[in-house]
Amino acid sequence: MRVVRHPSPPGDGVTWEPSERWVRATKGETTVVDSRRPVLVWEPGRPVPLYAFPEDDVRMDLLRPAGRPPSGRHPGATAYHDLVVDDEVTANAAWSPPGDDLAGHIVFEWFGRSALDHWYEEDTEIFVHPRDPHKRVDALPSSRHVRVEIDGTTVAETRGPVLLFETGLPVRYYFPREDIRFGLLRPTGHNSRCPYKGVATEYWSWTGGGRIPPNVAWSYPDPLPAVREIAGRVAFYNEFVDLIVDGERLERPVTYFSRLRTTS
Repeated sequence: MRVVRHPSPPGDGVTWEPSERWVRATKGETTVVDSRRPVLVWEPGRPVPLYAFPEDDVRMDLLRPAGRPPSGRHPGATAYHDLVVDDEVTANAAWSPPGDDLAGHIVFEWFGRSALDHWYEEDTEIFVHPRDPHKRVDALPSSRHVRVEIDGTTVAETRGPVLLFETGLPVRYYFPREDIRFGLLRPTGHNSRCPYKGVATEYWSWTGGGRIPPNVAWSYPDPLPAVREIAGRVAFYNEFVDLIVDGERLERPVTYFSRLRTTS
């Protein structure tokens, strides 16, 4: 079984690097952050970054000392802050990072659920977490012969896939809709967000029973411009289906997604 791991942060401790992106964040109609000098911060044990902002770029008047600061959520955090906007309190919405280099900065919570409603890099909304400048995502049209089987049944087969290469994840194969046997799938209404691809608003589950998790296939009808080649196409979790590429049956990878889906 092939194990695919997310890339590790740049160092063992809290590491950081400056960014030149214009970053804004809102809560309701209120702009809480507006910065042209954010800092990307990686915490130990977390493969994705967060943004730290100079206090001058944050509505500090909307923050107050946390009423019940958490224990151990962010290693070395020197303080936690509740966010109060229009009388709505978001507990532990932000924290002060450790180290002299990041003194006078504020980091907002993203993991689990973002403390703020909308985040923007320049004029593009971002989701889930800041985009990592050390991660690459490429969507490449291909003429490979790719087939998907579930419990021995062919669900999709194409000679015109788009291969999506994303650092730290297995290759995802996006199929034209005409090459999908949708009669074997059931739409679920599920959706998800990705900082690199956008919003997947269509998901399908396998109708044949067995131990296949729900929402095994998905589509991005309107992906971000960098991966526009996958628009409207359908991909399957390599972790739960059998993929045959140019006659070779691929091993099922073990990833963050397979562990999450089998324990949720």
